[in-house]
Amino acid sequence: MITHDFVGIGLGPFNLGLACLADPLRGSDDLDGVFLEARDRFDWHPGMLLDDATLQVPFLADLVTMADPTSRWSFLSFLKETGNLYPFYIRESFYPLRREYDDYCRWAADRLDGVRYGEQVTGVEHDGAAYVVSTGTGAAFRTRRLVLGIGTAPRVPEPLRPLLHHGGGTVTHSADYLAHKAALQQQDTITIVGSGQSAAEIYQDLLAEAPDHGYELVWLTRSPRFFPMEYTKLTLEMTSPEYGEYHRALPLDTRDRLAREQRHLFKGISGDLVDAIFDLHYQQRVTGAGPRTTLLTNTEVRGARPLGGGASELDLLHVETGEAFGLRTGGLVLATGYAPSQPAFLDGVRDRIRYDERGRYDVAGDYSVDVHGGEIFVQNAEEHTHSLLAPDLGMGAYRNSVILAAMLGREVYPVEKRIAVQTFGVPDHLRSVS
Repeated sequence: MITHDFVGIGLGPFNLGLACLADPLRGSDDLDGVFLEARDRFDWHPGMLLDDATLQVPFLADLVTMADPTSRWSFLSFLKETGNLYPFYIRESFYPLRREYDDYCRWAADRLDGVRYGEQVTGVEHDGAAYVVSTGTGAAFRTRRLVLGIGTAPRVPEPLRPLLHHGGGTVTHSADYLAHKAALQQQDTITIVGSGQSAAEIYQDLLAEAPDHGYELVWLTRSPRFFPMEYTKLTLEMTSPEYGEYHRALPLDTRDRLAREQRHLFKGISGDLVDAIFDLHYQQRVTGAGPRTTLLTNTEVRGARPLGGGASELDLLHVETGEAFGLRTGGLVLATGYAPSQPAFLDGVRDRIRYDERGRYDVAGDYSVDVHGGEIFVQNAEEHTHSLLAPDLGMGAYRNSVILAAMLGREVYPVEKRIAVQTFGVPDHLRSVS
């Protein structure tokens, strides 16, 4: 059996970026990697590929550019090959359409060597010298290293979980919104729970079509307001190598507290979308088309029950006034985010993985999580250690540069050490000042 240098499990944007950056190294460094994907093609959040939705990061945050601006796998190369470079230039927007980004990723994935579709990983073992990855097709892949890029799973708060198996197409997570949109629009009332970008995009999409269907819209969140994502330049510096290093060195309790406090930095709504929603409200008000809608902040879901016909009843609490109340809704969209998961296929090698005292991966500076170091790496499973850098598309190429350097023992792509104007923590030249 061939022993690969590494096996990437999962093919989301981060592992796909690794595949692109590793591609030219197959010859020069003889770096042999293979990527296993359970699906039969690349798909990036297909349930949220709304026609007018854009990325929240510029096109430079593609699979490779921040590590290698000359790469043939860049977004600009994709535009050139597909005949869209000049239209994109004339459009004068840094932010690609989400559908466009999905097409770009599929363009790269379908042209790369080493990508294996239809390979659902079922188990990982260690034979004493290397890892052996088994898949549902009966295939086995022997490798010195693993890179876990399985992504995050839809998160459903405990009070809402009883509804998932009873609502049919009328209860869905935002991850599957488009697949259930038609069923939702047949209801008298549609409720959206959550206050991030996905919730706002779905609300805008349903609000725009509400006059044609006649449903009532309810949008509720336990956040104190529908807050915009902060996008000022000094805040953006928190997606920097030095902030990640600073954050990783903080005490565990401090890191967990910051994870709660910093959510608005990357889980808020784009300011343009907030304005567009208000303008749509105003337009419908002026034209007499509506809107029949209720927006509620400070509202927490305490319980939920399925009703007949796919409808649901929610037990709600206004957290500022302390008043309990209820809501019956025909359709329900849970825009409640995503969370990392530890897959069952790792059960056979859990003794080789480091965990923190709360059972999460103990992620090192080079993104490895194994007890020996440099054998098992993670992608977007390290928010609790590396902060908001973990899910940021713009930092994907940086993380992959670090992982490749750990594999090869040298920097193939320059790894920036300092990019920020500000200093995180106490600077050395002030430590001696009393």
